[in-house]
Amino acid sequence: MDVRPRLLDALSALRDRVDAARFPLPLPGAARARRNRVELLAQLDDYLVPRLCAPEAPLLAVVGGSTGAGKSTLVNSLVGRRVTEAGVLRPTTYTPVLVCHPDDHHWFAGPRVLPTLRRVWVPSQDGVTAEPPPAAQGTQGAQGAQGMQGMQGAEGDDERPGLRIETDRSLPRGLALLDAPDIDSLVARNRELAAELICAADIWVLVTTATRYADAVPWHLLRAAKEYDVTLVTVVDRVPHQVTGEVSRQFGALLEAAGLGDVPRFTIPELPESVAGGSGLLPVTAVAGLRSWLIQRAQDPASRTVARARTANGVLASLGTRLPGLAGAAAVQHAAAVRLLQRAEDAYARAAERVRRDAAAGEALAGDALTHWRGHPRDSTPEELLNALTNAFTALLGCAVDAADEEIATCVADDPAVGAVLAPRDAEGAADRIGVAVRHWRRCLEEIVEEEARAVERGTPADTERVTALLAAALLGGRRAHAAGEGLAETLGARSAQRLRERGVALIDECLERVLDAERDRRTAPLEDLDVTPDHQVELIAALSVLQKER
Repeated sequence: MDVRPRLLDALSALRDRVDAARFPLPLPGAARARRNRVELLAQLDDYLVPRLCAPEAPLLAVVGGSTGAGKSTLVNSLVGRRVTEAGVLRPTTYTPVLVCHPDDHHWFAGPRVLPTLRRVWVPSQDGVTAEPPPAAQGTQGAQGAQGMQGMQGAEGDDERPGLRIETDRSLPRGLALLDAPDIDSLVARNRELAAELICAADIWVLVTTATRYADAVPWHLLRAAKEYDVTLVTVVDRVPHQVTGEVSRQFGALLEAAGLGDVPRFTIPELPESVAGGSGLLPVTAVAGLRSWLIQRAQDPASRTVARARTANGVLASLGTRLPGLAGAAAVQHAAAVRLLQRAEDAYARAAERVRRDAAAGEALAGDALTHWRGHPRDSTPEELLNALTNAFTALLGCAVDAADEEIATCVADDPAVGAVLAPRDAEGAADRIGVAVRHWRRCLEEIVEEEARAVERGTPADTERVTALLAAALLGGRRAHAAGEGLAETLGARSAQRLRERGVALIDECLERVLDAERDRRTAPLEDLDVTPDHQVELIAALSVLQKER
């Protein structure tokens, strides 16, 4: 526990990297990575950093378990009075209760541990009210059960979960007890809060019952405790006298098989006080063993050092396996984002090639455009021909965008969750945007024709409207409009006609890129906004490497 400033700096940097990591794409394993990130942040913020910064702070023993295991009754009995409500049914706005000696109150009054929880203030057992520090947020209640009711009513002022601070001289200095919500609560926020509180503990006190000690819920906590090598103690509550030995043997065998054979185990017999509606206090003899064990951990310097150092070192060591998992999930996110972006890029690139190919083949010179071309100049004016060609070019671009969108939809059909990150297809909006771009293209075409016509030294001014129509036909008609090129050469000369065609081709490419790039960027904008980059993976591994070096 001799912590160097450089180690704390490395841990702080690693914490910032974990906080910055994001897993927004709905990929397999992403939900687990998000949960691991939240759990890791809670453990760093609520326990590891505060503990390393203040190793002399009281030991915090968090009493956790499943619904109806008797956690609150156990805490009340260890303290010697009712400090938390016992019973299976909990209010959905359940506020966890922390109990400590009055001299240790200052350690928990501020945001040293559990900084995200607002403090709820109550009088101390001797009637002297502990005032919150100026920066803390909370409420002042009355003493006893009436105080609990008053505080519940005041919680509406702040929607953040609260932490109720109780003080009692029956607890020794250096030890605090925290009654956590049920880890299997029907209320999701209570489950999350329970996990957050357990992650803030120096000592995990896992409470189960004689009928539920083999359930998955307590064993999830036990496996996590083994993974982090925390200081752990188990309590089997409500054990009928006639099966005490059998339950103890079976539970011990399960712990031994899980590699937790050295974990202290305490058994509490089934008593009238254990059931709902009882006094909420067990006989002193029922909890004497556990109370003595906790007090010994708090008051004996060697035991105290071992308890806090083991949990802190266990959490530090666990980072070596937990951080690479987060980094791997970040890499998977980035790889999926790159694949999705590349598919969109490829689809729109192929759409651009299709437009160029169709224009060269004269596909635009069909239908109404072909009719006006064949009737030009006797039965169709240059304006009508240019309008028809403009509409044909618009349709060509619209078909290309539709084809790209359909290709993307086909590519992500096997992974619709990831594909849902893309912006939805917007056929009506795309048609409007394409129309604007093509009208701009037409104006630019008219401008370069006027520029070239002014540059040509001929006696008779060229009919720019006719030249623009011929240029559009030459650009979009392919071989079908071979005569359009000849007409341009006759009107402006071969060199001017060639320059116009070259500039016209550039304008088509410019319009094509503007349209397709804009549609592609619109589809992929939500993905770009997620900021899924390789930096998260690299920075997590780099921060872990620095931390391990400092350790």
